[in-house]
Amino acid sequence: MDSRRDFLKQISAAALVAGATPSLLARALAQGQAVEVPGEDGMVLRSFRFVDLESPVEYFNTWLTPAPHFFVRNHMHEPSELDAHDWRLTVSGEVEKSLTLSLAELSRIENHPVVNTLECAGNGRSLHRPQVPGIQWGKGAVGTARFSGPRLRDILQRAGVKSTGKHVMFRGLDEVPGKVPPFIRSIPIEKALDADTLIATHMNGSPLTKHHGFPARGLVPGWIGAASCKWLTEIKVLDAEFVGNFMSPGYRLPNQPVKPGDAVKPEDTHPVTALTVKSVIAGPSDGAPLKPGKVVVHGAAWAGEANIAKVENSTDAGATWAPAKLGRDQAHYAWRLWSYDWKAAKTGDYTIQSRATDSQGRTQPATAVWNPSGYLYNAVDQVNVHVA
Repeated sequence: MDSRRDFLKQISAAALVAGATPSLLARALAQGQAVEVPGEDGMVLRSFRFVDLESPVEYFNTWLTPAPHFFVRNHMHEPSELDAHDWRLTVSGEVEKSLTLSLAELSRIENHPVVNTLECAGNGRSLHRPQVPGIQWGKGAVGTARFSGPRLRDILQRAGVKSTGKHVMFRGLDEVPGKVPPFIRSIPIEKALDADTLIATHMNGSPLTKHHGFPARGLVPGWIGAASCKWLTEIKVLDAEFVGNFMSPGYRLPNQPVKPGDAVKPEDTHPVTALTVKSVIAGPSDGAPLKPGKVVVHGAAWAGEANIAKVENSTDAGATWAPAKLGRDQAHYAWRLWSYDWKAAKTGDYTIQSRATDSQGRTQPATAVWNPSGYLYNAVDQVNVHVA
């Protein structure tokens, strides 16, 4: 556990302003209680060792998520100092010519916008049964934004990728504590050269904030958030997948379904890449008291590299399903907002459910596929309400 000094440094005394102490926060988090961080606009603190903030699902009511409402996932300490003037991005490895680019030089390369739903691979981890270790995310480690910046392929083409280049490695400026291995990941060259893979410098039209990777981050659309490295400072073209803790054993799924609770050998796994199909109910909230009459059920649905084909809702615990109305705003890699008008005619307890189907024919399962790391939870979402 971090010392009090480290705690103060990492949280900027936000929690202490409210009278909290590291021991109180540790106890609250261990008991599964959400801890709100003052100044973070209603966001919920999920880890105080590093800054990990979750969005309440009630925020899933706009197509683009404002930066103050966008979840934050850090594997290390955020950089203590970031100077846009001094920052440099290097490109090396299996290339014809190594490059070093300043932020000003990066800004002169053609800008490309991509609306992308970014989701932590562990989103929903707390809902897996049996539970697994790791940040106990609820449903809110996800958000959608319009990212923009140069295409990664334009930068790689300037360097000239050799035929031996098979993977592209990202390294950020995270401050690594003690003997913790650095957060380094790589993506296949095919995804790196995709027209929508970016070195993003802006989010929703404004420069990236520190929490979201200022001054530049990778943006690997449709894939898990861990692929989109923040505070990017080094790109290296490799002849094979990067070998490191956050590629293996981290961020991998079993090759075959496993019995819940079983361990899996690293050699029997593969990397987590694209997101799966998923929907979340943003309202009404779980446990909400409702009056008889019209109730608008609403939320968001996404499917990584696929498109949302339909969302269905049930108000009788899955006995029957009705189609929801999809929102007008849409883009490849981005979630669709949806709504369903339910007439709550009788008093009583109800279970409202939502399930999405994507353009690849995938539908949310009744039960998520369990895995030892709690990745890609996507079971049919549900809330319980009482009409009186």
